[in-house]
Amino acid sequence: MYTPGAADVAKLRNITGAGMMDCKKALVEAEGDFDKAIEVLRKKGQKVAANRADRESTEGAVIAKVNADRTKGTIIALNCETDFVAKNDDFVKLAHELAELAVGKTKDEFLATEFGGSTVAEKLIEQTGVIGEKIEVGTFESIEGPFLGAYIHAGNKIAAITSLSADVDGAGDAAKAVSMQVAAMNPIALDETMVSQETIDRELDIEREILTKEGKPANIIDNILKGKMQRFYKDNTLVHQSFIKDSGLSVAEYVKSVNDDLKVVGFIRVSLA
Repeated sequence: MYTPGAADVAKLRNITGAGMMDCKKALVEAEGDFDKAIEVLRKKGQKVAANRADRESTEGAVIAKVNADRTKGTIIALNCETDFVAKNDDFVKLAHELAELAVGKTKDEFLATEFGGSTVAEKLIEQTGVIGEKIEVGTFESIEGPFLGAYIHAGNKIAAITSLSADVDGAGDAAKAVSMQVAAMNPIALDETMVSQETIDRELDIEREILTKEGKPANIIDNILKGKMQRFYKDNTLVHQSFIKDSGLSVAEYVKSVNDDLKVVGFIRVSLA
């Protein structure tokens, strides 16, 4: 029988907020599959942050950059082994310099780019020797759009870039504000049309099982589920989320208040777990 290690239990607890023993039991039942373990916790009535888990990573700095005309952007995670190195000014400066080079390139193109008399890939190997820790580019995400704005959260652990539909007055502030929203609230998709069918089916299955266990009549469960899914989209898709700077507005309504024709058309987000 699978026996989860303390690190896996702690990781699931960090993702979900559930108790240590509940997390351990869920991992055992799911045989170590974190997504299935989250489902197990939810089906047992645990209030967990399902679908909100970030990519697993080590320490490092996450940096977002956009090009001069704000149509291309990239987020990189420059990874290291300890938080001590991640907070070092020279390491953070290096992360910013590399992120600037990465904009408009694929990861392979970026690693082959000339940097300080060598390639980026060679520079990372060099820095590994200088610092004494493994230094590498982990997550590498890019986005293109009509108008981009970036945000890096304090501490360089989370970064986001948002794409708006046009370069209009106020678009710079709006793109940054929505990128802050993305960083803070970690939406799973832009809107309900962008949520995967797998996620929808999983959510419906979980909620149906909960309602059945609560004794809700079968003939009204489908109607209840419609309301549950509307709430799910409101909480988890960017344009429908309550705007963090004004809870009286959705994100879509906030952007529309800047310019009547302005819309959010895309986003990327990277976080160190």
